[in-house]
Amino acid sequence: MTVTNEKNAVLVLADGTVFYGQGIGATGVTAGEICFNTGMSGYQEVLTDLSYAGQIITFTFPHIGNVGCNAEDMEAAKPAATGLVLREKPTLPSNFRSEETLGTWLVRQGLTGICGVDTRRLTRHIREKGAQNAVIQHGGKLDIKALAAKAKAHPSMEGLDLARQVTCKKPYEWSQTRWALGSGYGEQKKPSYHVVAIDYGAKLNILRSLAAAGFKVTVVPCDYPAEKILEHKPDGIFLSNGPGDPAATGQYAVPILKKLVDSSLPIFGICLGHQLLALTLGAKTVKLPQGHRGANHPVKDLETGKVEITSQNHGFAVEIKSLPKGVKHTHESLFDHTSEGLRVEGHPVFSVQYHPEASPGPQDSAYLFEKFFTLVEQSKRKAA
Repeated sequence: MTVTNEKNAVLVLADGTVFYGQGIGATGVTAGEICFNTGMSGYQEVLTDLSYAGQIITFTFPHIGNVGCNAEDMEAAKPAATGLVLREKPTLPSNFRSEETLGTWLVRQGLTGICGVDTRRLTRHIREKGAQNAVIQHGGKLDIKALAAKAKAHPSMEGLDLARQVTCKKPYEWSQTRWALGSGYGEQKKPSYHVVAIDYGAKLNILRSLAAAGFKVTVVPCDYPAEKILEHKPDGIFLSNGPGDPAATGQYAVPILKKLVDSSLPIFGICLGHQLLALTLGAKTVKLPQGHRGANHPVKDLETGKVEITSQNHGFAVEIKSLPKGVKHTHESLFDHTSEGLRVEGHPVFSVQYHPEASPGPQDSAYLFEKFFTLVEQSKRKAA
């Protein structure tokens, strides 16, 4: 793909702020909530993370494209993000795993983007003014007034249930394990316990991490009834990440989760799963001014004092003061002191806001899957 120096693209925010640049990826018009990600790598994983459904991603790191794209680094079958914003033109790849350039991949995936934008100015604007909708147009006549109107009319992320748009259509089994240099992804041999994973927009590497931990994994849709989940006779329940407003998804997810919590099965939630578990337990969620998105967020384990470097992607958070008695606040962001984890006292139920499967630190948070395995193992011993 060739990117010219011509200003053939524009980014227009709902508040009327305009950024001109060069178009990348597919031509056309795309809309979504504008956000920013501070990670220096992993752009393909970010763009295919279903938690980004309905969002335009601004990458603050200028050299995006330097490792190319490949089939192994997809976190879903196709991207759910609606667009992307870059400072520089996509960098040519220099990596032995590259199969195609970012530009070629964007066109093939139908993703529209813009480069040549002052992403520092844009990021400061988002931080100061808060999250808002935006529109990117690549190619054609640029009608700024019409694009601003389109951005204003686009549905707000607050109150939006997106899990049903990205969840699987029917239950399926998962057995692929984590990637290793020289051998690629592995295949599970003899799982020890059975976990049902509720798919609110699950990243594939989360499923791989569960399989690598020793679980047989059955994935079910986000609105799958609790009675049918229990018919699978699981040893534990996993609640996945996902997009949108947890309060909106909670309208149908919470009644399901209440029955699963009452079943006394071990439960582990990540990201949206953490927020939905909190809602089920009686807490509240709030929308953050600009959200947390990046691979370098410090989180403190309040029970051990350990600080983990984490990968994050969320625009909503659990309101700590709303946690009811018996639900302990276990992890806290060192950026803004928001909720990053909880556990139910006396029960094998816990969750975290961040993403341990994304190799932050790089192994700071890998213990969480082992912790879940241990809780399931202990639960089975008690039942015996």
